[in-house]
Amino acid sequence: MFPSLAAGLGLGLSLIVAIGAQNLFVLRQGIRREHVLSVALVCAASDAVLIAVGVSGLGLLLEAAPWAVQVARWAGAAFLLAYALLAARRAWRPVDVPTVDVTSVPAAVRTSRTAALLTCLALTWLNPHVYLDTVFLLGSVASTHGDTRWWFAAGAMFASLAWFLSLAYGARLLGRMFTSPVAWRVLDGIIAVVMALIALSLILEG
Repeated sequence: MFPSLAAGLGLGLSLIVAIGAQNLFVLRQGIRREHVLSVALVCAASDAVLIAVGVSGLGLLLEAAPWAVQVARWAGAAFLLAYALLAARRAWRPVDVPTVDVTSVPAAVRTSRTAALLTCLALTWLNPHVYLDTVFLLGSVASTHGDTRWWFAAGAMFASLAWFLSLAYGARLLGRMFTSPVAWRVLDGIIAVVMALIALSLILEG
């Protein structure tokens, strides 16, 4: 039981802790202190569903329908390019942001909860790598644990939950670094570049 739990925790963290579109979005929401818990829980819940699909063996159905991954690839690339353009626009022509307290962002420039969660879902479910890593890879490794494969899954799910909560709330510690509009422009510029590069990689892989 415990070896499987630890193995799932380790592999889960190794797959989740990386610079990517989803993590950058969670980081930005954490710094802005906007819908932090909701965003973190949606990411963790999405991972939990995907892990369960892989461990249950349903990932074989997806493997039999490669077109589904291709649809996610192109839709994800289009979404990431659009998000990159929005981030680039914020970096080039920033809206008014607070210069002292990131907790008091004017309502006019705050992201609504619905928009934040929809963006979070799109960054998760339109990423073809999430199916390759979370469903196929985790599912394949879990199958080697036999009867304790669900303990392996539990470890991976806990890794996801712990990571997204830590990232979202830990980002608040960076708040003082983002008391200047220049810092926000730099962050949005980085986000735009990373999103565009990920989109390009998806296109080239297709």
